[in-house]
Amino acid sequence: MMSMYSRFLSLALSTIILGAALFTTGCGDDHRSRLRVVHASPDAPNVDVLVDGKAVVTNAAYETASAYLTVGSGTRHVEVRATGGTTDVIDAKPVFSANGDYTLLAVNTLANIEPLLLTDNNTAPAAGQVKLRLVHAAPSAGPVDIYVEAPGTDITTVTPTLTNVPFKGVSDYLSVAAGSYEVFITPTGSKTIAIDSGALTLTAGQIRTAVALDKQNGGTPLTAIVLSDLN
Repeated sequence: MMSMYSRFLSLALSTIILGAALFTTGCGDDHRSRLRVVHASPDAPNVDVLVDGKAVVTNAAYETASAYLTVGSGTRHVEVRATGGTTDVIDAKPVFSANGDYTLLAVNTLANIEPLLLTDNNTAPAAGQVKLRLVHAAPSAGPVDIYVEAPGTDITTVTPTLTNVPFKGVSDYLSVAAGSYEVFITPTGSKTIAIDSGALTLTAGQIRTAVALDKQNGGTPLTAIVLSDLN
């Protein structure tokens, strides 16, 4: 269980972009979508990602995310395989809406690796607000409680922002005022902190997705990455 204390990578350092080139299919803007890929399988090797048979991400390491890639809308063939290999560990055919944004996470241990497809809402937040989404992608952890609080908050008497979030659970977007926050993650019903973000400064207009992860090769201490969805 999540008894070890760990910290988020800082917002600036943990927003990891692989620098993959854009991949475009389809005839026009009305037939395109955007796809971001995240390597979230703790004991899987570096991977290549193919869309409709063409490599769009290569040699992706654990805890890294691609930029948004432009792909055709409709049913796409997405394959994930060990870098340089030919055997798929994920073979999926997600359906993308025209002009939609999506994040595909390769989650779980290698023996049980599977895709987790998120539909991203990158509509700008209301004035002065930030949108924050939280994803539980740590396979060694059970259900968790999540607190989004002012920095330095003692959570012992605080009600969680989200409760009993299961593995592969994804929150709705939380709308919060721009400012500084600290995110705490604990086992459900416990006040023992498993992940502490430290102070995160969120600027008006930003959209962020925070992903809780196992350490590399699995288990604790847990860690997390924060993805820049917008701004």
